[in-house]
Amino acid sequence: GLDIGVAVNVSPHSLRTVDFTHRVGRALRERGVPPRSLTLEVTESLAFDIPEAVERLTPLRQLGVKISVDDFGTGYTSLSVLPRLPLDELKVDQQFVRAMLTSSASDAIVRSVLELAHRLGLSAVAEGVEDGALAERLAEYGYDVLQGYHFSRPVPEGELIAQLADR
Repeated sequence: GLDIGVAVNVSPHSLRTVDFTHRVGRALRERGVPPRSLTLEVTESLAFDIPEAVERLTPLRQLGVKISVDDFGTGYTSLSVLPRLPLDELKVDQQFVRAMLTSSASDAIVRSVLELAHRLGLSAVAEGVEDGALAERLAEYGYDVLQGYHFSRPVPEGELIAQLADR
């Protein structure tokens, strides 16, 4: 009964199964979850097989499921593939976020991923936000979503529901 988003990491193996799209659609229907509440996080390595990724992800995106490239900046994906993938967001890897206050190179990467995402019409997500200083800087830069222990450590489902009900 809570309207919250859920992000699920998708392994390369799972995405390569022929019935991936059908299984995700069935799981949404069985659980009564609106597709707009689901974000599938795929790694850059999935982008190496562009036709297959597009074939599996496009129908889900058309249903309203969001597609995110997780750990962006750590793989070897050519930037030329980004416009060909059905994406909604880029998620900069936490190794750059955690080092951005002490490394000008990491800070430059964090800023560049933000600008790239926005120029492609995508949301920019920063993971690994573990303190207020990082959260403040990323908010100043204009990141759309911040994730990390600064906001919450992982909690069991029941505890999450109780926390959300209290708000």
